[in-house]
Amino acid sequence: MSNPFVNTYRNELIASITNAVNEDLGDQGDHTSKAVFPKDHKSKAQLIAKGDGVLAGVAFCEFVLQQHGQQVSLIPTLKDGDTFSKGDVLFFLEGPAQTILSLERLMLNAMQRMSGIASATRQVQERIGHTSCKVLDTRKTTPNFRVAEKWAVAIGGGVNHRMGLYDAIMLKDNHIDFCGGLDLALAKTKAYVNGLVKPVPVIVETRNLNEVDTCLQNPWISRILLDNMLPQDLAVAVSHIDSAIQTEASGNIDLENVAAYAETGVDFVSMGAITHSASIVDLSLVAVTQ
Repeated sequence: MSNPFVNTYRNELIASITNAVNEDLGDQGDHTSKAVFPKDHKSKAQLIAKGDGVLAGVAFCEFVLQQHGQQVSLIPTLKDGDTFSKGDVLFFLEGPAQTILSLERLMLNAMQRMSGIASATRQVQERIGHTSCKVLDTRKTTPNFRVAEKWAVAIGGGVNHRMGLYDAIMLKDNHIDFCGGLDLALAKTKAYVNGLVKPVPVIVETRNLNEVDTCLQNPWISRILLDNMLPQDLAVAVSHIDSAIQTEASGNIDLENVAAYAETGVDFVSMGAITHSASIVDLSLVAVTQ
């Protein structure tokens, strides 16, 4: 399958899916399905929404089947990013009953979680749609399922922050304080970045205008993160930076106040809640008997 997210994170997705399949099937397989159905028994099932939301995970399920269920066909009725309502049929599966049932829970769990995250992200982005601000995710994700959760954020209209510790430098308060101050931390970071074969973005967390001014003296920084500021204080900091470096707001931002933060002119707001606190969208895979 050709999908930008799959193409970029193919190995990570294979590892995550393989571990999930092994978690369910072990070395014995699905005893229940093997007891009830012969190996060549073909069935058809439909995925039905039991709530409303933004669909995410169709391409993920297609990739699961590509890796572990090539005899099963997935026939979508909606695509990732589409909105759906309770009662809608989201896709059909056709193929060996043993394979469908052995992968059912993995696909349902993934789609419920991903659709919940996509729905939460879309809700936030709609609240700030009158501004140029974009919502960012964080590393507050489920271990071994981060790629899929960040994929869901992108489907919902958000922007992925760094995927992990390996693809960006982010100087946070503990790095700065452990190092002995922002000036020293930036000097060491600049020397480190200069020695890299492949450059990585550098994001610096700031807590006050003095730290902002220090960052402005280092225009090689990719983004200034303005942490735990009230909207009125954030507006002052954003005006002070005056678009010299990209800006990001974080800390205590939720659905109720996100518009006030976005209206300060900040480029991004980062919200861990769109992943760690997103409610699932209930889905059910039902046999088609006619």
